[in-house]
Amino acid sequence: MSVKIRLTRRGRKKLALYDIVISDSRAPRDGRFIEKIGTYNPNFNPAVVELNDNKALDWLLKGAQPTDSARTILSKKGILFKKHLQVGVNKGAISQEQADEKFKQWIDSKLSLEEKQKAADENKKLAAKKDKLEAEIKINKARAEAIEKKNAPIPVEEPAAEEAVASNEENAEETVAEATEQAPAAETSETPEA
Repeated sequence: MSVKIRLTRRGRKKLALYDIVISDSRAPRDGRFIEKIGTYNPNFNPAVVELNDNKALDWLLKGAQPTDSARTILSKKGILFKKHLQVGVNKGAISQEQADEKFKQWIDSKLSLEEKQKAADENKKLAAKKDKLEAEIKINKARAEAIEKKNAPIPVEEPAAEEAVASNEENAEETVAEATEQAPAAETSETPEA
């Protein structure tokens, strides 16, 4: 009997949830299984994985073969690395303390990488939000200017009328000035004749 670590589907249409189970390789995907060791929910970012690490490691050491998707999940959780270290301990290549120390270092490095990734994702979200806000402000300003132009009163021909009145006044002053200049000249020309 070949034993597999694999995913069984449950949930509803377009919102799948998976159980991580130990089952006979001949059993149907969603059929009978030996033991349930965890769940996998890909509907979140990042995906949520709840896994009993000790049971998964125990079944791997007994010879259970993970499917590709289950292997990815076990690798990300560090179960495969822990199995690798445990095989080294069983063979006498390293001590249990050294294996535990190596696994702890791996977990610490993984956590620091996850924190950096989380911070980078947050920065991207904030930058995208800021850019979106600036674009919205520009659009709102453009709309406000367009509304001002639309609602602005149409200039009446009053400035032209004022210019005409001013030019009429200047013309009147010029004609008065010309008339006064001509009138004394006419008087002076009439007085000598007299």
